[in-house]
Amino acid sequence: MRFGKKLRNSTYPKWKGQYMDYAKLKSLLRENEDEDSKWTETDESQFCDEILNVQLEKVAAFQQETFKSLEQRANACTDKLKDLVPEDGNAKKGDITVARFKEIEGELDEIINETKELKKYSNINYTAFLKIVKKHDRKRGNNYKIRPMMMMTLSKRPFNTESGYSPLLNKLSIMYYAVRQQLDETEPAPEASASDAQSQIQNGERYTAYKFWVHPDNLLEVKTYILRRLPVLVYSEQSAKDLESQGDPTLNSLYFDNPEFSLYNQKVDRQVDASSLRIRWFGQFKSGPEFVIEKKMIHENGTSEERKFAIKEKYIQAFIRGEYRMEKAIAKMERQGQPEAKIQEFRETVTDIQKFIIEKELQPILRANYTRTAFQKPLDDKVRISIDTCLAFIREDAIDPDRPCRNPENWHRLDVDEGAMVYPFTNVNKGEISRFPYSILEIKVKEEVAKKHPQWVEDLMASHLVHKAPRFSKFVHGVASLFEDNVNNLPFWLSELETDIRKDPQAAFDEEEERKAKRRENEQVVGSLLGATPRAASSFKAAVSSPLGKSYMAERMAAEERAGKRSDFSGQSKSHTEDNIEEEGDGDDGEGGNIGAYGTMSSMFPSFSLSRYAQARRERNVVLPPGVTKPTQLIKDSGPLQVEPKVWLANERTFLKWQHICVLLGVLAVSLYNTAGQNRVAEIFGFIYLAIAIFAGVWGTVMHRVRRNMIVERSGKDFDNMIGPMVVSFALMMSLILNFYFQVRYISELVLFKLINFSTMLLWRGLMSLCMATLQS
Repeated sequence: MRFGKKLRNSTYPKWKGQYMDYAKLKSLLRENEDEDSKWTETDESQFCDEILNVQLEKVAAFQQETFKSLEQRANACTDKLKDLVPEDGNAKKGDITVARFKEIEGELDEIINETKELKKYSNINYTAFLKIVKKHDRKRGNNYKIRPMMMMTLSKRPFNTESGYSPLLNKLSIMYYAVRQQLDETEPAPEASASDAQSQIQNGERYTAYKFWVHPDNLLEVKTYILRRLPVLVYSEQSAKDLESQGDPTLNSLYFDNPEFSLYNQKVDRQVDASSLRIRWFGQFKSGPEFVIEKKMIHENGTSEERKFAIKEKYIQAFIRGEYRMEKAIAKMERQGQPEAKIQEFRETVTDIQKFIIEKELQPILRANYTRTAFQKPLDDKVRISIDTCLAFIREDAIDPDRPCRNPENWHRLDVDEGAMVYPFTNVNKGEISRFPYSILEIKVKEEVAKKHPQWVEDLMASHLVHKAPRFSKFVHGVASLFEDNVNNLPFWLSELETDIRKDPQAAFDEEEERKAKRRENEQVVGSLLGATPRAASSFKAAVSSPLGKSYMAERMAAEERAGKRSDFSGQSKSHTEDNIEEEGDGDDGEGGNIGAYGTMSSMFPSFSLSRYAQARRERNVVLPPGVTKPTQLIKDSGPLQVEPKVWLANERTFLKWQHICVLLGVLAVSLYNTAGQNRVAEIFGFIYLAIAIFAGVWGTVMHRVRRNMIVERSGKDFDNMIGPMVVSFALMMSLILNFYFQVRYISELVLFKLINFSTMLLWRGLMSLCMATLQS
């Protein structure tokens, strides 16, 4: 299906006029004109203005406006629920109107349906922008290329990111649970959403998998960090013998799909029971590796499951065609006396995979070649970590019968395997290969311990060294990068490849701590609704600062900013007794005392929550015990003052800059006054510049003293002050303007005086000539 038709079929009728005008952009591009000479700069400017300033702004503004509207509707449902819950939190069934809860439930259904439609809207428009700029660069790319600029612009627009919708969905999930609990509808308690994690089933055991990208600059640091905790996994005895010579093993994954890319579309659209198929082997093809056919299925609850079996290379082509059903392998298992249940399971797996290939008309489409470093303790698979580097995607399809990348009679590319090509595959045609710029880190933790990961794993996932890549798939990315013309739906992470994924260490830490605090609050609320607090909620303690460290003043200012939001000694906020409860009981630097962030249950329904904060919020008028007085000094202000030297030196440098300006202006003023002579204007300007110099010197001295006191007092106020620089700048500007005015005036008067003298001289000469002529006559 052509993308224009796909876009029209995907239009939500209610938002028909808000989609990207794909037809208009195609008409501006003038695809039927092959000559680049007819495409002028005016045409390019018109096209870029339409796509960037009109269409992209329209789509982004509508998505943002609609998302805010959904948030407001969700907040309105929150207010309705608040009205239905008594202030004491003890809601009785007889006190609640079932009809009103039904009404709220219907409203929540409408909100979540529109949220799904908005996500589809974002995705199809995202794909449309990438499609049209690819058409542009292919048609007009000899002189103009805008795809990199569009990718960078899309990466800064949050309308197609997974994380943008997670807080709203979490909030709706909690409200659903609260409503249905009151309606006596059986439903499991909502868990904190972990959009960056995916549940997998391998060998009958459940794992929680996390995927990340690692920048090449951080790769060595990540590896050494893991090596201190987990040893490198040796895949086989032969690998152990050749470990020093061969290094990390190379993996080849040959993915299957049909010419319509139905498996790809199912994975991108997240359809129920979406499946993928691949053949995987280690090392070079000529070394006779073991080949494994794997089928991966994603179920409705989000979990994934793998079914696989080993096969010899000479039987692969016959198996794909349905001519061989692993009869020899089954007969061998029977001769070995293996259990009948195991043989039956193997037979079912073979039959299921072969039927899947034949019914879907699958063929090898794509190869992913990468080097894998795996980490795992021997005989302990609670934590498994792998890092894939040197990742390259190579086309293996035979879709175009005139120019197939692979011989249709073979199941793999002979030029790559028989030629023993290795990364970076320089002999492969440019259009048939795509090299991934980052390494891929995957962390798998057994679900028995998934609720309590090892601390070092948590620190690694929260660090600046990795970039979260939820739902990243090699198969999906390879198809999207090599077969973009054949698919009409692209994954959301494509635009992130154009951005720098490296992060500031402290910013990454603060972001992760905020996410954990929100998840902990949600778990506490769910536990209170069930009558017990989940262990995971109580086990989390927010760290005081980043393990990587930060400057004292940065930490102090951040702490004061948080303290200023939760403490108010004027009596307008909660009392110091409540602060003591939070600081001594939680021990998390006040994070637990913050008002619940967006999407948390306690921020929406304080009456539902049994947390200390919710209880303190209900008891606003707290009477201090006898002998207890309200403190006049915060704990943070006690103890010796510790300030980094660079803070003092920064203040000193600013003071010296002001004195430098003072000296320069003073020298200028004295020079003007001494050289003025009888020039009254020069003397006046000398005094003006002297006054500006005195002001600059006094201002620099005063501000140096003021800022020094702010540092000593550990103030959280801003250190900048625009008054002094504005006064000096304005005074100098006015001085220059007045100086220019007086000089122009002086020159004009001088020119006028000379003109009058010259005219008078000519007049006298004329009179003298006339008199002489009269006397002679």
